[in-house]
Amino acid sequence: MKKFLIVVDMQKDFIDGALGSAEAQGIIPAAVKKIEDFDGTIIATLDTHFENYLETAEGRKLPVAHCIKGTDGWALDPHIVHAIEGRDHYIIEKNTFGSKELPFLIEKLAAGDEVNIELIGLCTDICVISNALLLKAFFAESSVTVDPACCAGVTPALHDAAMAVLGSCQCT
Repeated sequence: MKKFLIVVDMQKDFIDGALGSAEAQGIIPAAVKKIEDFDGTIIATLDTHFENYLETAEGRKLPVAHCIKGTDGWALDPHIVHAIEGRDHYIIEKNTFGSKELPFLIEKLAAGDEVNIELIGLCTDICVISNALLLKAFFAESSVTVDPACCAGVTPALHDAAMAVLGSCQCT
């Protein structure tokens, strides 16, 4: 069995930047501990946008420039970087809520073995849930878990709602 920890969008703009929150800042210690204690492959995603963000479909609905590639806000939180350094890890960029590359990378790395997938990160109600549901659809017979203590939503209520939806979709 291959174990994967998906660290979703733990970037400055979602923690204490353009779209940051106290809840996002508050999960950093738990996320770092989860990463440090994890025995398996870690895959971190980077929400990645470009200078034309406000002209995109997402930018028109969420008109707050964030995670523009190459800016400080695009970078992974330094505590997260330190936690994954020297570990078996991959970093992938994604320009939408769910990563189309993520299930294919996991499938390749699993090399035919069963997989166990856990997700942590930001934001529970947008990118975490999108990736968890994508992975559950791709790996229907596998365990897909989201740790609520290592996630934060846009609001606490949206975090709770996302966790409820994940449960109804057979994610743990």
